[in-house]
Amino acid sequence: MMNKERALTIKFIGAFLIMTAMFLVAITFGAADTSLRDVFRAIFTGDRSSTSLVLIEIRFPREVAAIVVGAGLAVSGAIMQGMTRNPLADPGLLGLTAGANAALAVAFAFIPGINYMGIIAASFVGAAVGAGLVFGIASLRRGGFSPIRVVLAGAAVSAFLFAIAEGIALTFRLSQNVAQWTAGGLIGTTWSQLNLLIPITAGGILAAILFSKQLTILSLSEEVAVGLGSRIGQVKAVFFVLTVILAGSAVALAGNLAFAGLLVPHIVRSIVGTDYRYILPMCVLVGGTFMLFADTAGRLLNAPFETPVAAIVSVLGLPFFLYVVRKGVNMSA
Repeated sequence: MMNKERALTIKFIGAFLIMTAMFLVAITFGAADTSLRDVFRAIFTGDRSSTSLVLIEIRFPREVAAIVVGAGLAVSGAIMQGMTRNPLADPGLLGLTAGANAALAVAFAFIPGINYMGIIAASFVGAAVGAGLVFGIASLRRGGFSPIRVVLAGAAVSAFLFAIAEGIALTFRLSQNVAQWTAGGLIGTTWSQLNLLIPITAGGILAAILFSKQLTILSLSEEVAVGLGSRIGQVKAVFFVLTVILAGSAVALAGNLAFAGLLVPHIVRSIVGTDYRYILPMCVLVGGTFMLFADTAGRLLNAPFETPVAAIVSVLGLPFFLYVVRKGVNMSA
C-alpha cells in the first residue's frame, strides 16, 4: 500500500511539474519576442516595460484561462464517463457545449449589451438544456440508453443547436459574435473574466473531488451503488449540476471545444487507474497541460496568424475518439 501511495505521489508531482513547464513555454513563446528572463522579470520584479505588460495583460490571463478550461472540460468529461459508464462521453459530444453556444446566440440577440455575468448564466442554462435533450432522447427507447445511442443523440442535438445558433446569428446579424464562440479560443481573455470564472470552476472541481468516492461506486454499476447504500438519484443530480457548471464555465471562457473532455480522462485512467479520487485531481493537471499545449500550438503553427484552438483539439481528439470506438464500445443500439 505504501509503494502504491508513493507511486501516486510521484505521478502527481511529475504531472504538476510538466504542467508548470508547459505554462512557462506557453507564456514565453509567441508573436512577441520574449524570453524566460522577461517572464521572471514580469512576475517577480514588478517591471512595467512594454514586454512585461504584454506578458502580464495578454499572455498570462490567456494561459491561466487555458489551465482553467482544460481542467474544467477534463473533470466534466471524467464525471460524465463515470456517471454514464460510457467511454465516449464528452461535454462537446453530448450537447453541453452546443447548448451553451445556442444560449449565447439567444442572449446576444435578445439582450443587447449583456454583461459577462449574463454570458456565464446563459452558458449554464444552455449546457443544461443541451444535456437534458440528449439524455432525454437517448432514453426514449425501452431498456435505457447504450453508449452509442447517447453519442448519436448527442450528434443530432448538437447539429440542431448549432443550426439554431447560426440561424439566430444570420437573422440578427450577429455572425461575428457567434463565430467567436463557435470557433473556440482564448484570444482576448482578461483578468476580470478570470476573476469571475476561476472561483466557479474551482468550486465545481472541489465539489466533484469531495464526491469522487460516490462516482467511483457509480462507475461500477448502479446495482453495486444501491447495495452499498448510495442514493443514486441524488448522486446523479449532484454530478449533473457539477458537469453543467464546469462545461458552462469553459464555454463562457473559450467557446465550443469538443474532444478535450473525452481524451484527457482516458489518458488519466492509464496513469492512476479507475479510482475517481485520483482521476479527478489528475484530470486537473493533465487537462490544464493539454489545453496549454493546444493553445501554444495554435499560436505557433502559422505565426503570426493563429490556428483556432478548436481545430487543434479536434485534430488530436478525433483519432482518439475513433480508437475508443474501435477498441471496445458495444455498438449494439
